[in-house]
Amino acid sequence: MIRAKLYKGLLDGTMNMRSIFDDEKVKLKFAHGCSYCGVNEKLQIDHLIPKVKFGSDSADNLVWACRSCNSSKGGRDLLRWLETKNRKPSILLLRRYLKLISLFCEENELMDSRLDEIVGGSIPFDLLALPYKLEPLSDYVLWIGEN
Repeated sequence: MIRAKLYKGLLDGTMNMRSIFDDEKVKLKFAHGCSYCGVNEKLQIDHLIPKVKFGSDSADNLVWACRSCNSSKGGRDLLRWLETKNRKPSILLLRRYLKLISLFCEENELMDSRLDEIVGGSIPFDLLALPYKLEPLSDYVLWIGEN
């Protein structure tokens, strides 16, 4: 019911997503290791939407990743890559990724497009990898590495 109310509010303009600046504050608080596995050695910057798929160098698209995860993910879609590792994204990482996708779709006037019109096109993420039904929140962690 909450998601339905948010969806309706987003559509009619009475609600909006919080800014990515909020995510930046959270990232500073929690991001002390790899955003994918929690390791805090040999950290590098990784692009959630890869540069090879025209992901930007802006802070909203950047997270910390260990060398192993960064090279393993490469230019693949974040959610598809995590699937191959049998991992779920943290709540905050998934929220950030979904905001990037939403911004991309708004900027490219795709919000009113049908899924079958977009899939297979030149979008930098895999829409079919997006979770349409989430497991209970208790199955997720807020941020990787949290205790």
